[in-house]
Order: sequence, then C-alpha cells, then structure tokens
Amino acid sequence: MGKKEKQTKEKPLEKMTASELRDMAINLPEITGASGMNKTELIKAIKKVKGIEDTGRKKQADVSVRQIKEKIRELKKQRQTCLEQDDKKMADIYRRKISRLKKKTRRVA
Repeated sequence: MGKKEKQTKEKPLEKMTASELRDMAINLPEITGASGMNKTELIKAIKKVKGIEDTGRKKQADVSVRQIKEKIRELKKQRQTCLEQDDKKMADIYRRKISRLKKKTRRVA
C-alpha cells in the first residue's frame, strides 16, 4: 500500500517539467495562453488558480531573466566597441560584468 500512495501523490510544481505544467494548465479553464508561457509563468498562473501562496522562495527576484539577458546584450555591444578601440581594460570590466549577470540568470531561474 505504501508504494501506491507515493505514486498517486502529486509532485511539487517546481519539480515538474514545463510540458507537465503546460498539460496541467491546459486542463484548468481559468488559464489562457498556457502554450506560450515559460515554466515560471506557468507555475505562477497555476498557483494563482489553485490559491497557493508563493512564499517558498528564499529570495524574491525583483528582475526577470529576460531583463537580465537584455542587459547582457547591451554590455556585449559595449564590450565589442571597446575591443574595436583597443581598450582592453574596459573590455575586461565588461566581460566580468557579463559573467556576473549570467550567474545571476542561473540563480533567478
């Protein structure tokens, strides 16, 4: 009996894959546009519909991955102009900033 109970128990939303979350969201009539959402958007929408409070995170990210990646693109352009002007010191500074932001995207996601 113990094994059957574990199989019927539902996984936490954070452990589910995006396709599993998408299937769950499609079955909920309150959620529209589930096929175009990413994993974090799906989790937020499902939690909102089911009435689950989102307090489980250690840190609340005030910026999204998309915003960070946009900033990375801007820094890459600035770094490229520094490399073209032979300003290796500033290019190295931009490289380190880009590296830090990439690490931040991994933590936020």
